[in-house]
Amino acid sequence: MKAIICEEYGSIDKLVYGDMDDPIAGENDLVIEAEAIGVNYPDGLLVQGLYQAKPPTPFVPGMEVVGHVISIGSAVDNFKVGDRVAAISQLGCYAEKVLVNKSVVMPVPDGISGDAVTALLCGFGTSHHALKQRAQLAEGETLVVTGAAGLTGLAAVQLGKAMGARVIGVASTEEKRKIVLENGADIALGYENLKDNLKEATNGKGADVVFDVVGGEVFDACSRAMAWKGRLLVVGFASGTIPKFPVNLALVKGYSVVGVFWGTFTRTEPKVYAENMAELMGWYETGKIKPYVENTFALKDASAALNYIHDRKAVGKIVLKP
Repeated sequence: MKAIICEEYGSIDKLVYGDMDDPIAGENDLVIEAEAIGVNYPDGLLVQGLYQAKPPTPFVPGMEVVGHVISIGSAVDNFKVGDRVAAISQLGCYAEKVLVNKSVVMPVPDGISGDAVTALLCGFGTSHHALKQRAQLAEGETLVVTGAAGLTGLAAVQLGKAMGARVIGVASTEEKRKIVLENGADIALGYENLKDNLKEATNGKGADVVFDVVGGEVFDACSRAMAWKGRLLVVGFASGTIPKFPVNLALVKGYSVVGVFWGTFTRTEPKVYAENMAELMGWYETGKIKPYVENTFALKDASAALNYIHDRKAVGKIVLKP
């Protein structure tokens, strides 16, 4: 089979489109023939050696796949060959055929877009976990989303509205802010004078919840524009700068700084994760949320897809096609 191989840590452009042996299902495994493969910002960090995890090389990156089951292990009794499924995995999804454990697989009804389902896995999955379990976002609260035109950002905007919040999206360009508004945000702001503009947009109260994927100066501005008992979610550092937090701000304003690491959540709380995904799939099927799939790339062009995301050109979901 063909796959994208990271032979050594380094530039995204060093990824190799090459041949690998077909995977063989172990006792508790399935092999999925991919129809859609999700591309995520952390995939690019991983191959550059900049992510929290550093698997031994060579490895195949990728954490999301939708397709059909082509083989199963002897202990797999909840799926059969031919079933259409989605799965998440720490590695291995940038390939024509993907080996996964049965515990990370979920059914996908025929007629539902495989491209959209990839967005529900990591992108919407991260945002949903962040807002539901970590922030406990309540109806009527004000949610601020930085990086609001990216995959997780747009997901947070849509989910915030679905959960009854007033949503303020923050994005870098007028074009991106337009997309943020089209996806349900009540207000769209740029990054200039962000602290003051957030205070004005919240009538001086500050944000009840901030979903921050940017870090750096943006995190600093948000940390000074929080409401009493607010929750400042640490989701990522797309700016490349991990901020230093003055803890006296949390003391004076009585708010919490809350870490969000979706990958660990899925592994340590699989039952809650499964419940979350069932809720997301239901919301998608009823039209309550609508993943925005911007573009698709051929599997062989995975480097170009990752560079597109890391150059901050992406708006919404990027998908690879075998």
